[in-house]
Amino acid sequence: MNGYFQLIYNEAGTSIRLVPPTDGGEPLKMADVMEYLDMKAIPHDLTALNSAVTTLQKEIVVTVNNKKGYSEDELVVVHIAPDNMSATVKFYAPSTNGRVMDKDEILNDLKFRNVRFGIKEDVLDAFIANRDYCKEFVIAEGEPAVLGTDARIEYYFNTDLKARPTLKEDGSVDFFNLNTLNACKEGDVIARLFPEQQGTQGTNVLGDKIVPKPPLSARLQFSQNIDISEDRQVLTAKVNGHVSLVDDKVFVSNVLEVENVDNSTGNIDYAGDVQVNGNVCSNFSVRAEGNIEVKGVVEGAHIEAGGNVIIARGMNGMGKGVIHAGGNIISKFIENATATAGGYVESGSILHSKVSAKTEVNVGGKRAFITGGVVAATKSVTVKTLGSSMGADTTIEIGINPELKERHQELQKMIAEAQKTLKSVQPVLIATSQKLAQGIKLPIDQLKYMKSLSEVNKQKTEEVKRCTRELEELDELMKDGGQEGQVVVTGEVYPGTRIVIADVSMVVKSNMQYCRFIRQRGDVKMVGM
Repeated sequence: MNGYFQLIYNEAGTSIRLVPPTDGGEPLKMADVMEYLDMKAIPHDLTALNSAVTTLQKEIVVTVNNKKGYSEDELVVVHIAPDNMSATVKFYAPSTNGRVMDKDEILNDLKFRNVRFGIKEDVLDAFIANRDYCKEFVIAEGEPAVLGTDARIEYYFNTDLKARPTLKEDGSVDFFNLNTLNACKEGDVIARLFPEQQGTQGTNVLGDKIVPKPPLSARLQFSQNIDISEDRQVLTAKVNGHVSLVDDKVFVSNVLEVENVDNSTGNIDYAGDVQVNGNVCSNFSVRAEGNIEVKGVVEGAHIEAGGNVIIARGMNGMGKGVIHAGGNIISKFIENATATAGGYVESGSILHSKVSAKTEVNVGGKRAFITGGVVAATKSVTVKTLGSSMGADTTIEIGINPELKERHQELQKMIAEAQKTLKSVQPVLIATSQKLAQGIKLPIDQLKYMKSLSEVNKQKTEEVKRCTRELEELDELMKDGGQEGQVVVTGEVYPGTRIVIADVSMVVKSNMQYCRFIRQRGDVKMVGM
């Protein structure tokens, strides 16, 4: 048993019996004695009592004061955990002329202290059978809530195509044999939804219900040529074709196959994949929700795909060509064009173009050069020859998502235009308000005009606030960019080339070979391979 104490009341005053522990119990703590005496407002000599408790070896009686007190019954002190999921009790012995509590009294005391659930009656019974004072017992435990499971979708096809051009033995890149499409047959199960599972409520020791966080739900999104089961949990292909996932939406389509995109076809806008066996002529456009594969050359055309864009013989944009891919761009060369990829860009050469990739730009093969223009990527740019001996303006930007940068510039422009409008509107509103304050009556048409200006002022003010908030969020996202980014040159980089990593830049002053450019201590540094 733990060491404990007991009050003794008699004609001479109030004393306290101090009992040491037995059978390996814990020693009596002065904190327990003080808590009890303070609770009962019993005057005492703290120094003398502390000395007796700390040196206690055998049972002794210590005089507390010379005042005769009343009897004190057995006491239970209840402590509830901060999360209300457990409660502990500590019992104190009654005075020599006090009485002990029965089980019902203890239970009523717990109820009075709001402990109503998970009470361990076996612990209570064990205490009553062998009253161990000044010892903490876990008397109640709540039942924790059981979390549910979120819904999930399994796709039975490759949703993250990472196909790369094959490097031949002679060092050239094979842009012709690329397997980047997911073939499917009629009746194939292509996706399955596993619904969310609800959790189970819990209860704390106060009897309050604990409601678990609701699990996330999901639903299958799909387009044409797909059957969905009656329980809306299974997607099946209705036709032989190719299956793709674009913006969490599954669709199956036969590939639209044409020889050339020219006057014979006109512009193409297709819900699935497009395969062009020949060329895409200048001024035409090809748009597809899936992938676009061109086996020939793309001239000054507009190519836009929700998935990947593959151009086997390259693109000569003639200063007006555009490639936009939600996925990756693979092209033998990119010349005088603008190319934007939601994934990576892979090419044999990039000449006088504006190219941006959400992940990386890799220029490989025999020639493998980037000359002129701007090439941007979030993670890395890898190239054999960078810049030109002729001094063509070449810029490489790393570390900031090109889409975020474009949005940042767009927001700055929107804020400037809104502030310009406010600058012209607000003086008129102020002047009108002053006239009204002076009691000057204005014509109805002028009042209506002022009302419309007031609405414009309100809208533009809100627009500035909204855009500023978004701009600040983008600044936070962008400020740490470039820490992992790098430019890798496997051959030679020419003077005049500008390297930008996040918010710092450098201009190459002399020829360098086999090197990497990284951001280090707030500067762009050249390091060895």
